[in-house]
Amino acid sequence: MAPITKAFDYIVIGGGSGGSGAARRAAGWYGAKTLIIENGRSGGTCVNVGCVPKKMTWYFASVNETIKGAHNYFYDIPANVKFHFDQFKKRRDASIARLNGAYENNWNREGIELVHGTATFTGPKEIEVELQDGSGKVAFTAPHICIATGGYPIIPENVEGATHGITSDGFFDIEELPKKIAIVGAGYIAVEMAGMLNAIGVEVHMFIRGDTFLRTFDPMIQETMTKAYEDAGVILHKGHKGFKKVERLDNNPTSASHGTTHEKRSDGPSPEKLLKITGNDDEVFEFNELLWAIGRAPEIKDLRLDRIGIDLTKSGHIATDEYQNTNVEGIYALGDVTGNVELTPVAIAAGRQLGNRLFGPPELKSSKLEYNHIPTVVFSHPEVGTIGLTEPQAINQYGKENIKIYKTKFTAMYFDVFSPEEKTKHPTQYKIICAGPQEKVVGLHILGEGSGEMLQGFGVAIKMGATKADFDRCVAIHPTSAEELVTMR
Repeated sequence: MAPITKAFDYIVIGGGSGGSGAARRAAGWYGAKTLIIENGRSGGTCVNVGCVPKKMTWYFASVNETIKGAHNYFYDIPANVKFHFDQFKKRRDASIARLNGAYENNWNREGIELVHGTATFTGPKEIEVELQDGSGKVAFTAPHICIATGGYPIIPENVEGATHGITSDGFFDIEELPKKIAIVGAGYIAVEMAGMLNAIGVEVHMFIRGDTFLRTFDPMIQETMTKAYEDAGVILHKGHKGFKKVERLDNNPTSASHGTTHEKRSDGPSPEKLLKITGNDDEVFEFNELLWAIGRAPEIKDLRLDRIGIDLTKSGHIATDEYQNTNVEGIYALGDVTGNVELTPVAIAAGRQLGNRLFGPPELKSSKLEYNHIPTVVFSHPEVGTIGLTEPQAINQYGKENIKIYKTKFTAMYFDVFSPEEKTKHPTQYKIICAGPQEKVVGLHILGEGSGEMLQGFGVAIKMGATKADFDRCVAIHPTSAEELVTMR
C-alpha cells in the first residue's frame, strides 16, 4: 500500500544550519507551510560534529596553553596540572544536546514540521521518507524543495584498512586522549585538530603532501603557521607520499557510524587502540589513532537525484546558479552540498536569502547571497583570519604593478613578559592587500591571538569597499594588536 502523501509549501531536506535558516525564514517570516526532513540529530554537522564542539574543544586546549604560560606572569602553578578530558567531553555533549533541543523548539514555535528519516526523490516535486524510528514510509510533495544535506568526511578507498582510522566525526567521540596520533591532511580541519591535540599534550604527527599546510591561504599564513606548529612540537612529515595499508594491532576494533548515510564506516576511538601504518614508500609507523582530514563529499547518495535529472558538477556536488537554483524548476540547493564556500554562516545566509526570494515581498524577489569577500577564521594555535584575495590572487587579477602590500610582524603584548625563546613561538602577523590608485582593500590576512573576533568588524569595512585611507582615518584603540591594522605604513 502506497504511503499517504502530505502537501507543503516548502520542504527542506537537511536540518543543519543552512537548512534551518532556509526553513525559519520561509515559515517564521512569511508563514509558508514548511517541513524539515532530518536524517540525524537536529542542527546538522556544525552543531553536532563541527563548529560548535570544535570551538568548545579549542577553548579547552587554550586554557591549557594559558596555564602552561602562567609562570611568565609569576603564577606559582605546578608543572603538570591535571585535567579531565572525559569529563569535559560529557559537559560538551550535554551542551550539544541542549542546542539540538533549542533547534527543535524554535522550529516548533515557528510552525515548522519536523520528520526524522531518509529522504528519496520519487518525482520532481515528490519525496518519500523512510522514517528513522522504523515505522515505515511517508510521502510528501511541495512546489519548492531545498536540498541542504551537507557533506561527510572522506575515508580513502585506495588504502587497505583505511577504516581503522577515524574522521572529524570520530574526533568528537574521543573520551580518552591517544598518546600518539597521525593526522593526514593539510586543510583547516587537519590544522585545527592538530593544534588542539598538541596543546593538550598529545604527540601529533601531520602528514602533508607539500612543504606547508593551509595551501589555499595567503603565503604569509602558510609559511608562518607551518613554522609555528613545528616550533610548538607538532611533527610534520612533509612531501608525504601517502599510506597504502593500515593494520589494527590491538585486535579490538569497534564500529562507529557517526550518523552518516555513506557506506564506508570508520572504527571508533578506543583507549587500547594501536595501529600499524605502512606508507607507499614502505616506511612503517605505529600510532594510537589515525585521523583522516582529506576533504568532504556531498551527502546526496540516498536522494536519488538521477530520478529527477539534477545536474552535478565535476566534483560531484549539486550544480546551482547564483540564486541557488538547480537545473530542475522548483528544486534548490545550498551549503556544503553545492561545494561553494563550505562554511556554516554561508549556508545560513544563503538559506535566508532563498527564503526571502521565494516567499518574501516583491522587492526581495532578486535576493541572493554575494559570495565575494566572505570572512573566515581557522581556530588554530594561534588563530588565523582571512577575507578577500591572497597576494597571488590579487597579482593575477589586478597586475603586480597595480597592487600595494602592507605587512607587519610583532609580538603581541600578552607575550611581552615571556622569554625571547618563547616569544618567537607566538607570532603575530598582519597583511593588507590594496588595489588601484584608491588603494581599495581587496585582501586582509591576520594571524595571532584574537584574530577571530577581530576579523568580524574589519570584514564589514571591507565588504563596504574600504580603502587604506579609510583604515588610516580610524583612530587606533591602544594598546591592542588590532591597532596595527589602522596604523600600518
